[in-house]
Amino acid sequence: MAIWALVTGASEGLGREFAILAAKSGFDVILSARQEEKLQRLAHELHRAYHVAVEVIPADLSDPAEAERLWTEVVQGREIGVFINNAGLGRNGAFADPEGWPREAASIGVNVVAATALLKGAVTHMSQTGSGHILNVASLAGVMPGPQMAVYHATKAYLLSLSEALSSELKGSGIRVTALCPGVTDTAFFDADGGTGATIINRILPMANAEKVALAGWQGMEKGRRIVVPGVLNRIAFVMPRVLPRQMVAALTGMLLRRRW
Repeated sequence: MAIWALVTGASEGLGREFAILAAKSGFDVILSARQEEKLQRLAHELHRAYHVAVEVIPADLSDPAEAERLWTEVVQGREIGVFINNAGLGRNGAFADPEGWPREAASIGVNVVAATALLKGAVTHMSQTGSGHILNVASLAGVMPGPQMAVYHATKAYLLSLSEALSSELKGSGIRVTALCPGVTDTAFFDADGGTGATIINRILPMANAEKVALAGWQGMEKGRRIVVPGVLNRIAFVMPRVLPRQMVAALTGMLLRRRW
């Protein structure tokens, strides 16, 4: 029986890179995101280049019902050996702005509710076979409070904590859970976060290459690592909140996430 890899948020950025890695590794691949046209183009490219089966299942994961529908369709007659829990949304802007709530609510829906529902489905499914790899795409944002992106940082903290707990809980089960915590990466994320113009952190730090970040995550997942933080500067930033006062970390992060100096 063929082993499948499910990649959410697969239409672009890290998701696209993960889909390529899955196909290169010989997995049949299920692509999911909101933009069906992009998914179909990617599916054609993967099938032509790597001669694997590729299925497209569009889903808007900000709707909780869509996450349930997606997983129900995914497991129909398939064994899922790899789940890349990549779909994510964010918003840059003051929490006090009431106009930000629709985007923040959607971010919670995708980053917390859907991510957890799909993760629950994957763990339950993989428990039946006694094996599987799960890669949760968290973020460096998950280790520090983020003024201007408060909800996004909070959702990634949730996903990181959940990943670490499951990695311990599932030890010895044959299911390995890895959290990928990249820093600022060259994707369309900041173009779609509801803000206008580049953040200060985008201006002063080089953005990581999405292909390299995805490869680091994939290799870490294969090795069963609990947390993967690509890049030396990011690894330093990952431990800083543990040694610096939390108030200082929040203030520094808020400054870096502003759109203007």
